[in-house]
Parts: sequence; C-alpha cells; structure tokens
Amino acid sequence: MAAQQKELLITREDYLKAGVHLGTHIKTLALRPFIYKIRPDGLCVIDLAKTDERIRIAAKMIARYDPPKVVAVSSRQYGFKCIEKFASLTGAVAITGRFVPGTFTNPKLPFYMEPEILIATDTRADEQAINEAAKIGIPVIALCDTDNDAAFVDLIIPVNNKGRKSLALIYWLLTRQVLRERGAIPPDGELPVPVSEFEPKLPAEEYVSEES
Repeated sequence: MAAQQKELLITREDYLKAGVHLGTHIKTLALRPFIYKIRPDGLCVIDLAKTDERIRIAAKMIARYDPPKVVAVSSRQYGFKCIEKFASLTGAVAITGRFVPGTFTNPKLPFYMEPEILIATDTRADEQAINEAAKIGIPVIALCDTDNDAAFVDLIIPVNNKGRKSLALIYWLLTRQVLRERGAIPPDGELPVPVSEFEPKLPAEEYVSEES
C-alpha cells in the first residue's frame, strides 16, 4: 500500500482533504468502473488511484497539442477560476459561463474558434461544447462525477466536479502534469503557484451570473 501511495501525484490524504473522492448517490454506467465502494449512506466513493492515473493520461494527451489549440470550458461557477488559471499557466484558452452555440461549428461568428482538443468540467453543464467538439471530430477530456453521462467523451477523469476544493486541486494537478510533460518544469518540478490560486475567491452564491 505504501508503494502505491508513493506513485500518486500527491498524497492520498491531500486528495481526501479536498474531497476529490466524494461522488453522488447516483452511478451511471460509464462511471461504474471508477467507483471504489458505496458507503452505508449510499454515497459513491471514487477510486483515487484511477483519478490519479487519468490525470497523467490527460496531461500526456494535452501536451501533444499547441497550447492555443487546447480549450477548457466550464459553465459551472466553481470551475471559472480553475480553468482560467489552467489556461494562463499552460497557454490554453478558457471559456467560462454559457457556451454560445456555434463557437466551434459556425465560421461566421466573430468568436468562432478551431480547437484541437477540449477539456470539459462537467458533461451535463458543458453539453453544448462537448456536442460541438464531437461534430468537428476532436478529442474530449471530461471531469466526470458519478452521476455524469459520458457521451462523446474520449477520456474520463473521475472526480467530484461539484466541490470548490476538489476542482481546484484537479486543475492544479493537471496544470502541473501538463507542464512536466512539455518539459517546461522538471519531471518532479512544482508549479510556481499554490492550489489556493485555482479556487474561486467568493462562495458560489455570491457570484453574479452573466447568463440571465
């Protein structure tokens, strides 16, 4: 067990403290392979070893693309700061809030873009972006909780994608691993910023939605 813990990107305790392992009371068919156990209260517990492994795989995929061709999306407010920080450190593009239909498929739109890989924070909230990525034939990496479907997702990262600290930690780890894979920092190098910089500054209820 000690040997397995050494292989993780961070300690198991750090994953647990951030609540990365906490799923929901629902388990979809796509997420069943990533569930470690069901608690007595019915809550699904995510297998952290599989989460860790998928972060590594995702980073290898992302590192193969030119940074501006990597697009991360989050319609959920808890993900805004996470993907903005990820984008600023890796050179990717972040799209927060409502994803405007046609962003990937309508060249006549002024904000039209041609990404080569998509990172989605929640398959339900980011469904429009995922559907458009599928239409143009680019790979999709998605952070999926146990209640998420995974249609058109090429790589699932199983994770509590509803928690502020959980999302911040996952995007911090993904950022660090992408930079390691690119050789921007050493294989055991650290990010110049702490996980806290990936967390939203205010509770979600204090955000003012731009969508309404």
